[in-house]
Amino acid sequence: MKSIKNKQVGYYEIYGINGCYNIYNAKKIQIINIDLMQGSNAEKKTWIKELLKNKKIHVQRMSKDFFLKKYPNKRTQGIVIKFKGKVIKTQVSLSKNENSCYLAMNNIEDPQNFGQIIRTAECAGIDGIIFPENKNAQISDSVLQVSQGAFLNIPLYLCGNLHQELRKLKANGFWIIGVENSIQAKYWCEFSFNRRLIIVMGSEGKGLSPLIKKTCDELITIPMQGKTNSLNVSSATSIILFERLRQVHRN
Repeated sequence: MKSIKNKQVGYYEIYGINGCYNIYNAKKIQIINIDLMQGSNAEKKTWIKELLKNKKIHVQRMSKDFFLKKYPNKRTQGIVIKFKGKVIKTQVSLSKNENSCYLAMNNIEDPQNFGQIIRTAECAGIDGIIFPENKNAQISDSVLQVSQGAFLNIPLYLCGNLHQELRKLKANGFWIIGVENSIQAKYWCEFSFNRRLIIVMGSEGKGLSPLIKKTCDELITIPMQGKTNSLNVSSATSIILFERLRQVHRN
């Protein structure tokens, strides 16, 4: 098994005009290759035309038939970028802001949810996302694709043991908040987010693991009004993070 540090540098593949443009403009990654479909909308973009002229990066132009055979059932818009980069960090860099906030993942196994959470967290001004190497989705092409380039602008911290990581953060003055469907939890809108926080999200199926729940200083919940007993975790994350942002901006 690779050590956590060895997992920092990875090889990835992103498709679609907007996602590929974000990769093209990023500084911390190395573009290996661009596959381009002839006659596609991507080929008409100014930045692609410049690449084809300057030949700074290898761009492979393919016929439509060949391209679609290579990338079937994907909404590529005629462009795919393969790149290498340090997408993952292994040491949490703590913000000194009095309202600094990190998001921690516990049992989030669906790559689609993980990618959407990365995008939401970046939009909501979160300082970083912490996720464990076991029993959680890992950084993959699917996760990065769904994040729509947000992964380039928010630190993603891989840890060996989430429980130990939370205890270290608590010792550094962070308040650990778990989001849980529980009658004993405080309503999310009644909780004061104006403090140094770690917000821990669990899956809608498993929720927070018992050990992580015990580590939390407080639990908050979003009460359901319909017959469905819980929200999708990415939707719940959006509600929590933007309520936090509203409170921080209000003060």
